Amino acid sequence: MRIAQITPLCESVPPRLYGGTERIVSWLTDTLVELGHDVTLFASADACTRAELVAVRDQAIRLDPTMLKSELAAHLSMLQEVRRRADEFDVLHFHVDMLHFPMFEDCAGRTLTTLHGRLDLKDLAEVYRRWPRYPLVSISHHQRQPLHFANWAGTVPHGMPEHLHRPHPNPTGGYLAFLGRISPEKRPDRAIAIARASGMPLKIAAKVDLADRAYFHEEIQPLLDDPLVEFIGEIGDGDKEAFLGNAAALLFPIDWPEPFGLVMIEAMACSTPVIAWNCGSVPEVIDEGVNGFIVDSECEAVDAVRRLQQIDRRQVRASFERRFSAEIMASNYVDLYERRCRVAPALPAWPVAWEAAR
Repeated sequence: MRIAQITPLCESVPPRLYGGTERIVSWLTDTLVELGHDVTLFASADACTRAELVAVRDQAIRLDPTMLKSELAAHLSMLQEVRRRADEFDVLHFHVDMLHFPMFEDCAGRTLTTLHGRLDLKDLAEVYRRWPRYPLVSISHHQRQPLHFANWAGTVPHGMPEHLHRPHPNPTGGYLAFLGRISPEKRPDRAIAIARASGMPLKIAAKVDLADRAYFHEEIQPLLDDPLVEFIGEIGDGDKEAFLGNAAALLFPIDWPEPFGLVMIEAMACSTPVIAWNCGSVPEVIDEGVNGFIVDSECEAVDAVRRLQQIDRRQVRASFERRFSAEIMASNYVDLYERRCRVAPALPAWPVAWEAAR
């Protein structure tokens, strides 16, 4: 199949450091190429991909040192290029939320839109009611709840390459891990409280966005003055295996409806069990007592730390391979692509389709 992958431009593909959506797009794109498909990736020029790359910006936005830049303008320019070349592809797979809806309405049947974020925001429902023809993909069943009426084509959980992280059945670190982003909804304060109560060291590898700097300085930084707590900062893929693989467990103490939680399967790939709050997609990822524990309080989390020896780390890795490999994810998407090709007419060529839509 001829498949276009359209990614956000905020991070490179894959991201150099923190980044979820662009990382998933990278793994999906490369796996589709391995499966024999003709894939074109629309992304920034610093992407590293096995697909044909259409560079629509000189570099990813977040790490671009230019002071004045427009995220919206960059994405609109990319979408115009996708629109111009739309007739070259069997399927257009978008990962940019709803930004493309006004421009591709006439060929919505040959598109697929994966929604990577939370959907309980004001104004979102009206957008999906206004453009009901776009087939949507959720990354967990729970993610759909605020938009239960939408045109859902399927649910495809995230997956990652099996070879990316090696299993670590015998960790050497003796610490708990927190990996991700410092923000109120990720609750690093809970992770620190759990470590203190259990008497186990905690290593925090996380980025601090500009929007969360006040929260970090006022709420979290004072808690780091503890011999049990080590703040490492933001890390990239090259450091994740050692960080996660040598941990006794990953703490995932979220306080929001997490659509998926990629870090959970990254830990599982390293054989590391996850202690996670019962929020969002967590029950769809964690098999209680197999690859981790689902908890509802700090007391339950501390108890779970004490029960970690009950979990066979080989089974943690096996559960990842069984459910969350990149090949499984890509195969699920191919099924959805083929369904689009069966039900949708051929894509009109630019500029006829665009003029007709106007």
